[in-house]
Amino acid sequence: MIRSLTGYIAAYPTRELEKEFVRKSIHLLIATIPLMASINLSITIGLLTAGTIIYSYSETLRCSGSPVFLISNITMIAARDRDRNKFVLGPVTLGLGALLTLLLYPHPAATLGIYALAFGDGLSSIFGKLFGKRLIPFGGGKTFAGSIACFIAVVISSYPITGNFVTSLIIAFVATFIEFLPLKDFDNLLIPVGTAAFAQLIL
Repeated sequence: MIRSLTGYIAAYPTRELEKEFVRKSIHLLIATIPLMASINLSITIGLLTAGTIIYSYSETLRCSGSPVFLISNITMIAARDRDRNKFVLGPVTLGLGALLTLLLYPHPAATLGIYALAFGDGLSSIFGKLFGKRLIPFGGGKTFAGSIACFIAVVISSYPITGNFVTSLIIAFVATFIEFLPLKDFDNLLIPVGTAAFAQLIL
């Protein structure tokens, strides 16, 4: 088992793996938003709004040839090849996805949507790149391993909130279906909002 795991990791380009871990570490940080919102919703919304604006401004400066210390460095470390030499949109949609979910839905639906984004989408990409040997037809490069990881992550993260295993399975299925769609960076918007909308209907 360990030898097999080592073989998978060794077969994947180290640089790309590092980028993926940095990118998805940022994703996982979004999981702190529901806790922050439970302490003070207004401040959390303000921080998300300010963070998105500051990043957008710094990224605009970087694209014009004036990189901003630290922010631009992290952006380039985590940027995908498709984002090379252009505005990196992912952090914007990530912040907006969490922000819209908080504005549109109350707890627990908002929490479930944000957890689906943080854990489901975050882990699916890592597992997909490490173990994804089989692509899902019409999935735009998505893998079975990634989708399975997404499903399991959402079940595990949602169960303590719903307290119902069947409900968690259904929510995980919806989140995994949205994550499967070839939306590129816009999955950061649709995964939390769509999952929260569905959770609001069935809870």
